[in-house]
Amino acid sequence: MPFPTRWPLQFVAPLLLLACGLANAQNSPNAASTGAPVARAQAAVPPGATEAGAVPAPAIAPTIAPGTAPAAPAAVPSAPAPAEALSGNARRIYELSRDKLVQIRTLLRNSNTQASTGSGFFVSADGLIVTNFHVASQLALEPERYSGVYVTIDGQQGAVELLAFDVQHDLAVLRAKARTAAAPMLSFRPAADAMAQGERIYSLGNPLDIGFAVTEGTYNGLVRRSFYPRIFFGGTLNPGMSGGPAVDDAGRVLGVNVAKRLDGEQVSFLIPAEFAQALVQRAAHAQPITQPAYAEVTRQLLVHQQLLTARFLQTPFKEQRHGSYLVPVPDDALARCWGSGRDPDFHALNLERTKCQVDSDVVAGDFSTGMVRLSYEAYDAPTLGAARFARTYSQSFGNEPFLKRGNGRQTAVECTERYVDQGSLPLRAVICMSAYRKLRGLYDMTVLVATVNQPTRGALGRLDVRGIAFDNGLKLADHYLRAFRWEAAP
Repeated sequence: MPFPTRWPLQFVAPLLLLACGLANAQNSPNAASTGAPVARAQAAVPPGATEAGAVPAPAIAPTIAPGTAPAAPAAVPSAPAPAEALSGNARRIYELSRDKLVQIRTLLRNSNTQASTGSGFFVSADGLIVTNFHVASQLALEPERYSGVYVTIDGQQGAVELLAFDVQHDLAVLRAKARTAAAPMLSFRPAADAMAQGERIYSLGNPLDIGFAVTEGTYNGLVRRSFYPRIFFGGTLNPGMSGGPAVDDAGRVLGVNVAKRLDGEQVSFLIPAEFAQALVQRAAHAQPITQPAYAEVTRQLLVHQQLLTARFLQTPFKEQRHGSYLVPVPDDALARCWGSGRDPDFHALNLERTKCQVDSDVVAGDFSTGMVRLSYEAYDAPTLGAARFARTYSQSFGNEPFLKRGNGRQTAVECTERYVDQGSLPLRAVICMSAYRKLRGLYDMTVLVATVNQPTRGALGRLDVRGIAFDNGLKLADHYLRAFRWEAAP
């Protein structure tokens, strides 16, 4: 779609900061053999997201700090400040938690240089450490190349081994190796002790590898429309704090730092503690992961895409009207959508745009997958003439970006095209798929749609699904195509 897009900042900016790990692709089946529609374009790049470390969404980012030079963690900054200006509670929480906090460093084995840093915390006397999967993903996917160490607030360090991870909730459990003394540990807040709106939260971690710190904020409930539960933390997270604990006034862990919005201030996200507790129980008797864990990452992503597919198929689309065209958009409970009206640069066209996004992204190593995005352009050009409109409309349909060449992670797209007769609304439809090389059985899918029933009017649609099984991709494509309708004005 060639026209300049002016989207609200709320949609464009969000990025999740999450980074680490590698994933590649396998050969995709011949899309043409599926009987599904074909396209001559490549896969669209999803909107950015980042962690409290970094991941794509409207703007969310994970919080690991990649490529930072090794440095011993410093104590909390000690710049002088009047005693009354300091939070007594934050100071107390820091003193209560400081010996339970660690920095997690990922090192290149051959040079022992630092590749990335994150945070973590002890949860058992025998040295179990909770952090984010995106902090430890290199240990899971390339253990022959990377090793991990923990560093305490007083500079002591030791090797860690990866025991278990949860891709869907971005969590990992490590164990401190060869530790002789019992580890001090943080306790979890009981799930029955519900948080109250506005309750104080204290997030701890090592931002940007410059020293351990505590940031103060508030609990604002769970994030609306998040595919998996996330706590909305009204406070600051920065790269390097990913995997650190968020605690209440009593110093009990209620969440794990994971991401922040890049288009706002103090809009951050925590993973609820219940998921960390469940993973700790799984990890307690697990053997260390010493071989690349692509099979386990794939298994968990297949579970994710199955949940996503079921949710989409069970939730009816809403109909969004553009003149006589009714196009499918996700229910408000599942996705957020943004629109724009007439583009002043194109006077002969009445052009309306819509973009929708499901916040279902998960980290699969050094990239994110598992997301769903939809976009539309509706055209009305009564003064343009049928020939000029057809040329403009066809160019817009044909210039969509796709992965035309394969890379180390994915194969090039294979597409199939056909005309679909919906009765009242004939459609030109194209389906393209690109396979992940190392996450076998998972694909990125794009569906392009163009209505072809009017000489100077039309609607173009695009559905992008990342990390989907082949059969489920076709189910979603069919569900999407069947939802287009034409309803003549009365």
